Amino acid sequence: MKKFKEFDIPFAGLKQGEHRFEHRIDNLFFEGFDYTDFNDASLKVDIVLHKKINMLEFGFSTEGTVNVNCDLSNEPFDLKIGGALDLIVKFGEEYNDENEEVLVLPHGEHHVNVAQYIYEMAVLSVPVKKIHPGVEDGSMDSEILRKLEELQPGETKTKREETDPRWDTLKKLLTDK
Repeated sequence: MKKFKEFDIPFAGLKQGEHRFEHRIDNLFFEGFDYTDFNDASLKVDIVLHKKINMLEFGFSTEGTVNVNCDLSNEPFDLKIGGALDLIVKFGEEYNDENEEVLVLPHGEHHVNVAQYIYEMAVLSVPVKKIHPGVEDGSMDSEILRKLEELQPGETKTKREETDPRWDTLKKLLTDK
């Protein structure tokens, strides 16, 4: 994690109590994780650290916009996202990050790198289905949308009228009880 050194939070010299940190995240940050789903990103991350005698409590929150492609029309648009994440850092014999809410650091550590937690919080803040606002309100005009509307399955009146007459007689049996 040498390339994310600016996300190291040195807690060894901090007094007990609350400390605040702020980071601006752009697309370069996500490219460092080989994540290419965003065309562009502009996020503000606030970190609140509560230092206690035997542990650290982190509260992460983010808000901003990411430019993504619409899942229906493939048109790029800016999507507002916001997310929050809590993390507890305890001290033990060896490093352990198996639990997603608790991080165990060895006793001699003096800083914690929070880049991975910021990355996960931001990526998980994006909805599974990304739909352009123009598609939702009907104001977007696109060839892809017209083709999707044309190919949309639906029952027409002519198909209902063109049934096999043998089935019609059988349907009468169901109603003649």
